[in-house]
Amino acid sequence: MKKTYLFLFLPAVIICFLSACSAAAGSNENKEKKEAPLVEGESVEATGEATKAVSYRSNPQVTDDKMLTKKGQKHRDAKGEATLKQINEINKTYMIGPVKLTVKEAKIIHLTPDYSMIDYFHVLTHKKEFNFVKVWVEIENTSEQPVHFAPIALFETSTGEKFDWQKDIYLEGLNGKLEARAVKKGNLGFILNAGSHDEEHSEENHTEELPDWVKLITSDVFDKEEKMIEKSKEIRIKL
Repeated sequence: MKKTYLFLFLPAVIICFLSACSAAAGSNENKEKKEAPLVEGESVEATGEATKAVSYRSNPQVTDDKMLTKKGQKHRDAKGEATLKQINEINKTYMIGPVKLTVKEAKIIHLTPDYSMIDYFHVLTHKKEFNFVKVWVEIENTSEQPVHFAPIALFETSTGEKFDWQKDIYLEGLNGKLEARAVKKGNLGFILNAGSHDEEHSEENHTEELPDWVKLITSDVFDKEEKMIEKSKEIRIKL
């Protein structure tokens, strides 16, 4: 990729980036305490078929999709209704300096938020329902020193959309400081075609062009003195 993203790594921007990451993580600390523990088990889908549920925490804002494993499956909870459009179980690991990044899976989901959650999503879109792409990752600091890192600093799709980390709808505190030998895991998600505010044509979400692949660009890795110790990595994921 061309070096058009070099501005991300200027010192002043990086300091702001890390500060914002820490703030986002802090704002979710109390929410995370209230979340259910990691679970793995059998779930009965809308099709009536029992399938193995993926093991990750439910999010306080976004409808739980861990039991959605096949295209067309639906799940409804108090936060809304999710329909699985595309899925790729990836399970690939990448090393970015001392950080081990494992991309577990990627999904495209059609979401109809519950009325109680509309205000939350209106920050990013005025649509009553929309498609979004989600990536589930695990990051591990393999070193004995804390580092600063973001698994997704920039995100691209094959349809030409680009997102920065601020457009993430999950806010699960994955960005920022990673203590020595610490592990974080969770979701990052980005609303597709969020710019359209025409709610009368919300049904177009079902037929809009979906990306064939997405590309995530991580942040650089920084040590505790905010000195860069490893450059960012680009990872392309087929959907």
